[in-house]
Amino acid sequence: MVSINTTRRRLLRGIAASGLTVGAVGTASADPEETYIVTGGSRNAIENAEFSVTRELAGGSVLLVSGPADAEEELGSTSGVSGVTPNFEVDFPEPVETAPRTTDDAEHTENQWDKEITDTFEAHDHATGEGSRIVIADTGVDGTHPDLAGNFNEELSVSVVNGGEIAPHIGDSGDHGTHVAGTAAATGAEGVTGTAPDAEIVSVRVLGPDSSSFADILAGADYAAEIGADVANYSLGAGPYEPQANSDGLRVAVQQVMQDAARRGTVQTVSSGNAETNLQQGGRFYIPGTVQGVMTVSASGPDDELAFYSNYGTNEIEVGAPGGGTADEDDFEQTDLVFSTEPDGTYGWKAGTSMAAPQVAGLVALVREIDPDGNANQVENAIAQGAELVPGRSSPEFGAGRINALNTVEQAGTPGGGNGGPP
Repeated sequence: MVSINTTRRRLLRGIAASGLTVGAVGTASADPEETYIVTGGSRNAIENAEFSVTRELAGGSVLLVSGPADAEEELGSTSGVSGVTPNFEVDFPEPVETAPRTTDDAEHTENQWDKEITDTFEAHDHATGEGSRIVIADTGVDGTHPDLAGNFNEELSVSVVNGGEIAPHIGDSGDHGTHVAGTAAATGAEGVTGTAPDAEIVSVRVLGPDSSSFADILAGADYAAEIGADVANYSLGAGPYEPQANSDGLRVAVQQVMQDAARRGTVQTVSSGNAETNLQQGGRFYIPGTVQGVMTVSASGPDDELAFYSNYGTNEIEVGAPGGGTADEDDFEQTDLVFSTEPDGTYGWKAGTSMAAPQVAGLVALVREIDPDGNANQVENAIAQGAELVPGRSSPEFGAGRINALNTVEQAGTPGGGNGGPP
């Protein structure tokens, strides 16, 4: 057991890297051609203005457009166009290990305090996610890991690159996506058991050296809905931004894409970010979280309090889930972090809202096994009703509460349980 006092600098670097503090670092390319995220307008009008539409999202209400660099004013003046955002990179540095990776599997389940505190193992008596599909939109997933191989669908797994182009799956560019995947749906074949150990895992790689732009994230969301994913997890994000940053319509574009995916049946779980920020204050926003159509998840620790790094905000957080760490950044230990799978058959500890969101993604898969015909809003409602620790649904820290898997699946299995009407 390693004291946080002796490794604090390293741990905090790991939290920043493996969590959700990512943001714009410039345009996606220095080439003369640039990708733009466009709301409004029509393919014909945009192509008549000598731009190329490379992908239509949300029924054509959001377009990925290719054209000359620095041409957003010209594109914005095209008939019907209401918003133009030059594509931007998502800064995702290589995660820093908080402890050496291990291949010793003797006591892995004992390290999973996150599953114990949410009654997940007891919930497996009711549901294990069988028949459900989870998309991990991240740095990629090492589907050869012994605790992931039994669930991994390599045929459907892809990389999304170059402003929305679908390319072959090439594994994990780091270790973040593999860690997230294990939290959601590791089989427990050797050590780690995910929230939904019988759910199918599909990797949609949207982060990494070959794929790090926001257009790729939106295209990945569309792909997840296209393949009928029950849930797509986004342990990533950009912001928080001041409200004036929405003048180019980026938040509107994100909301339209995410709401369209929800209408098609895919629940989206998104981490709230690690900036210790009140997302409600001053109209700040964090994308792709904090828009309608997604479940924005804050992070708790084994002390059942908001983790010191987690963003929060009344009406911005749907639920909280274990992400590691504690309320006091100076007083926690390595074993207070989340333990999960990492590439090459190894395991490791991480903390961040990145680790909280896949707990909820796995829970969506459990609910979908019990009620496969429930729409996205009904699934979200069941999870909110099963949450605990807070009254109502407006806690600034945890929304409807910190998730409880057993409560959720028991309620989802009750006639009318979780029925919240259409999304």
